[in-house]
Amino acid sequence: MGILQRLSKALGVSKDMDIDEYIGTDELENVDVLHEAADSYVKPVALESEEDVKVIENELRQRNIILLNVSPMSRNTAKLKTIVSNLKNFSMKIDGDIARIDNDKILLTPTKVKIVKSRKKV
Repeated sequence: MGILQRLSKALGVSKDMDIDEYIGTDELENVDVLHEAADSYVKPVALESEEDVKVIENELRQRNIILLNVSPMSRNTAKLKTIVSNLKNFSMKIDGDIARIDNDKILLTPTKVKIVKSRKKV
């Protein structure tokens, strides 16, 4: 038995081990094996309730970009307008930006990230 095999056996690691045994499924959700850590991320968020606003504001404070799906809240237009207005005020407060992409999507950016809202003719 080679030294690496003995070391693997002593540590409880073997080639036959299933990855789910090594890393719990809860940990797998937070592991990005294809990319290195980044300074900021683009995160999709579905707006399902007013509690989601806190999540969005926290993500913007962490300098992440939010792709917001408002379709779950589209049935309650009055509440949706209030939430979007509050998010717009928050974006202005942190020197971020907000723009509507289509009927169901809104893009929110963190501090010092601006969205070009006019199209240049090429």
